Amino acid sequence: MKPSLKNHLNNNLLEAGCDEAGRGPLAGPVFAAAVILPDDFYHPLLNDSKKMTAAHRDEVREIIEKEAVAWAVEAVFPEEIDELNILWASVAGMQRAVLRLDPSPEFLLIDGNKFKPFDKYNTSDYQTIVKGDATYAPIAAASVLAKTWRDEYMRKIAMEYPQYGWERNMGYPTPEHISAIKKYGYTPYHRMSFHPRELEPTLFGQEL
Repeated sequence: MKPSLKNHLNNNLLEAGCDEAGRGPLAGPVFAAAVILPDDFYHPLLNDSKKMTAAHRDEVREIIEKEAVAWAVEAVFPEEIDELNILWASVAGMQRAVLRLDPSPEFLLIDGNKFKPFDKYNTSDYQTIVKGDATYAPIAAASVLAKTWRDEYMRKIAMEYPQYGWERNMGYPTPEHISAIKKYGYTPYHRMSFHPRELEPTLFGQEL
């Protein structure tokens, strides 16, 4: 069944969709994207990027980057994630991507339920939407760009640290990744501000 995505929330405003990829991993940046699509944009494969195959994401990414009115992708690296926490690092990435758009959007569609005013954008200039990447085409497009750019980055750094399997787990806390951390320790690409329970010490100072 083909997804039925809305192109706009406000028909009379230039809208950008914003989304991120990589909030849950233990390693690598969180990537955020902002996309302004043409009024009549449609692609049958476009959907929430998590519901698309890797091949379909790559195919649609190429079309978005070619046909979008404007698009931008930003990476927020582990040091800043540890400083801000992952939620606000994701928001910061989306804000930075928006500021790179030309033309500047008049209204923002934000995936999720958290955002905050910045630059010229006040609370009346954006709308947070839970599951927005499965509802609005501009947010879905942003989710595709964020996901494909992040996966590409993780495959690149996996060549530097092949023992962690990042080209397969993309830095998420899979058994493979957790086992590698226990054996080899952390890398400069790891986020140090949060860990799965399997990597936390017990009250007696022993690893689980």
